[in-house]
Amino acid sequence: MKKACFTIIISILSLTMFSQTKVGDAILPNKLNIESSELLLNGSGVREKLWFDLYACGLYLQNKTNSGPQIVAADQPMAIHMEILSSLLSKKKLIGAFESGVEKTNSEKVVAEIAPKLKTFLKFVDKEINIGDKYRLAYTPSTGTSLYINDIKKGTIKGLDFKSAIFNIWLASDSVDDDLKKELLGN
Repeated sequence: MKKACFTIIISILSLTMFSQTKVGDAILPNKLNIESSELLLNGSGVREKLWFDLYACGLYLQNKTNSGPQIVAADQPMAIHMEILSSLLSKKKLIGAFESGVEKTNSEKVVAEIAPKLKTFLKFVDKEINIGDKYRLAYTPSTGTSLYINDIKKGTIKGLDFKSAIFNIWLASDSVDDDLKKELLGN
């Protein structure tokens, strides 16, 4: 009987371990459910700045791929999930990072076209950031790009154009962090 109980406990622990991935000091799920879509962890990594781990990041897709341009252009459910690892990342710095990331990784025309949407989106970041906070940018074609903070939906911006501009931050050829981009793409 003891051997059977031990086997069951080991089996449960094994299943739990394989349903998550350790990334830096964070543990990311291997699957996310966004509306009615199950998304798989495509790749994960840590955004670093000056030797500090700022956040753990995972890219979730319906089907794994290593093509950044294909992901950015796809009108399919997907998500970027971030877990904050450092107190160095404040609300002000995160908002600034979104703004500069969009400007760096998109054409002037795209930046101008989505400027009102980005302004609205940045208002969704409404509280100061704490270590362990979870930020999720989830896109579905029927809804748009929603921002969740600690699993609470803060708002949604419609349009594939906006999703593409935001996902370019991590996946464009001139992304904000080439090492993180490679990890998100599973390279």
